[in-house]
Amino acid sequence: MDYFHVNMGREDLLKMSSLGLAHLGDGVFELMVRTWLCLHGKAKVKDLHRATVGYVSAPAQAAAVERLLPLLSPEEADVYRRGRNTAPHSVPRAATRAQYQAATGLEALFGWLYLQGRTDRLNELFESIMAPPV
Repeated sequence: MDYFHVNMGREDLLKMSSLGLAHLGDGVFELMVRTWLCLHGKAKVKDLHRATVGYVSAPAQAAAVERLLPLLSPEEADVYRRGRNTAPHSVPRAATRAQYQAATGLEALFGWLYLQGRTDRLNELFESIMAPPV
């Protein structure tokens, strides 16, 4: 099994829980943020963790979702909504329930795309998130 190039079928993906997708998508998103920070020299080495947290926190991910929603296909929007509507077991102190649920939806979408091997789409959405606001 090549865990960097997964190509899971739609039927198998539909069997996965939204929280399972979000768990994986959280790692995918954080790896992309860490890579982006290192490649763009956006933080000093000693500040990389703090900079990463600034992008992967629930409030930051919730803001990112607002930029992405108009770009999502109907299927992607369904995956996002399914993840967002999953009842969280707890909510971190630094986020509202709505922010946490939006972040979970984003993570579920990233997990969904990753498991399909759709790295081009992941990169496209990620670039939209990281682009300077217009």
